[in-house]
Amino acid sequence: MTSSYLWIPVTLAAAAAQTGRNATQRRLTQTIGTVGATQVRFLYGFPFALLALGAVRVLLGEPIPTPTGTFLLFVLAGATAQILATALMLAAMRERSFSVVTAYMKTEPVQVALFGIVILGDVLSAGAGLGIAIATLGVVLMSLKPGTELSAAGLRPTVYGIASGAFFALAAIGFRGAILALPEGSFVMRSTATLAWALGTQTFLLLIWLGLFDRKALVESFKAWRPSLGAGFLGALASQFWFIGFSLTTAANVRTLALVEVLMAQAVSHRLLSQATTRREILGMVLILAGVGMLLIAQH
Repeated sequence: MTSSYLWIPVTLAAAAAQTGRNATQRRLTQTIGTVGATQVRFLYGFPFALLALGAVRVLLGEPIPTPTGTFLLFVLAGATAQILATALMLAAMRERSFSVVTAYMKTEPVQVALFGIVILGDVLSAGAGLGIAIATLGVVLMSLKPGTELSAAGLRPTVYGIASGAFFALAAIGFRGAILALPEGSFVMRSTATLAWALGTQTFLLLIWLGLFDRKALVESFKAWRPSLGAGFLGALASQFWFIGFSLTTAANVRTLALVEVLMAQAVSHRLLSQATTRREILGMVLILAGVGMLLIAQH
């Protein structure tokens, strides 16, 4: 398979690994709280990222790329944006209109496309842009509960949702920008090195924050190190695939195809929890599949 198509299975693998990580983090939330469960993806993912970097160094026989000033700025921007996006998402969980907040958060692919064009100069064809818009509309429909009106949700859920999606989008752009800023190395080496720097930066920032403002969550996350290792591994694995995807194609392509994660979660809920699928959800799934299909066709 050529690198021009490799981003497709890589992105699907990332979505699958992230689904597993999310499930693990939900279980951790019950024992160490939301904040503690959120930060384990960084704290316990960082050692696995270092191991992956060492393995790539040995297997490929390549030197680890030397970071440039531009690379470090992109890494810091991406790492900070992802933390802020997660914080906004946690704040959104306390809102009554959580389904509305989630719907607005799912506008991320459209925001990724816009930020990619403005910040990185990514090229987006008309067909790809339409596919991104259709798939995003589908996932927004699936996120809304029956009878929910966006206009009636109020200002705060709207701001939280759009801002969270925007920061997640900026994180993706920052990480892709960092990968592109490295002057040498294969796409695997550059993406793996970027991941190690990103998780290291996020671990450092969160250790300082939790040490100053939430020591209880920090202590509890260390006590629950065994289940946290699983979340850290799955988180690092998902991020490894995300970053490889970012090294091969635009972040907009990766984040749009990643919407299939919503379909995976829907399938699990329907099969394991025997939850009925509404007409709105069926329409949303059709739009997601149609949008992703248009995106893939536009890559030829």
